[in-house]
Amino acid sequence: MPLTLYGLKNCDTCKKALKALGDQDVHFVDIRAEADLEEKVPAWLKAAGAESLVNKRSTTWRQLSDAEKAAGESGDAADLLIAHPTLIKRPVIEADKAVHVGWTPAISKALLGE
Repeated sequence: MPLTLYGLKNCDTCKKALKALGDQDVHFVDIRAEADLEEKVPAWLKAAGAESLVNKRSTTWRQLSDAEKAAGESGDAADLLIAHPTLIKRPVIEADKAVHVGWTPAISKALLGE
């Protein structure tokens, strides 16, 4: 099955996921330069939720105002994530109609069948 991995080229977690998925059909999309976030972010939020998609451990998150953080913690995080793509927890992997956020043992098992 073809996979689309959205991330950053210098992200260690994205590199780890790409390496693990190595012999599969994976298309990498840089979330800052190539992704159509206006289309993707609402769909990802619907599939995964703001709690999964917003990276609250990032430097960008710590630099936000309290009002922006409140928006990021609510179901209204789309505008914030589109404005600040580095707030998106990485990688976001689309496989068929499923959306996986992050690279955990459970996601690895689901995608690699291990």
